[in-house]
Amino acid sequence: MLPAGRAVETGCYDGIVADERRETMSDHHQKTDSDSGQQGHPPATSPSEKEKTPHIVYFSSATNNTARFVEKLGFPSQRIPLRRKDPEITVTEPYVLIVPTYGGGNVKGAVPKQVITFLNEKDNRDKCLGVIASGNTNFNTAYAIAGNIVAQKLKVPFMYKFELLGTSEDVQKCKEGLVEFWQKI
Repeated sequence: MLPAGRAVETGCYDGIVADERRETMSDHHQKTDSDSGQQGHPPATSPSEKEKTPHIVYFSSATNNTARFVEKLGFPSQRIPLRRKDPEITVTEPYVLIVPTYGGGNVKGAVPKQVITFLNEKDNRDKCLGVIASGNTNFNTAYAIAGNIVAQKLKVPFMYKFELLGTSEDVQKCKEGLVEFWQKI
């Protein structure tokens, strides 16, 4: 799994709706596979190549910092629309969300409104398997806090945080971590 970096504590969920507790990946792997009777392994099926490839859903502002980071990852992706007049998206497969942190260091407003709108759709929310966030270390404890807020609300792993555009090391760690994560689901 991807390293989580500094832990950030918050109880604020910034308007994101959540329903019943989500099954986390660690919960999934602790269940018994009814076909094999073994614990700690996903069901014995042969997933297609598409299922083995990480899928990314992301939001990026007009600066396109997050978009450039996602492009460097090289995985299939969908962008949450920037403007209200743009058509909304509905995901049809499991994904990891990459979200920038807004709010200038304040917890309130840290999660972009467009991401909240996207996640308020149950079909979109239910397919999220984890969160990666960007932020600015100048925000101190609010650095990449949008990822923590969303992950807590959806009860999915907060997988990684990176600053602004991310470094080549961030890109490599995310690529490797996502491939490893995807093989386990």
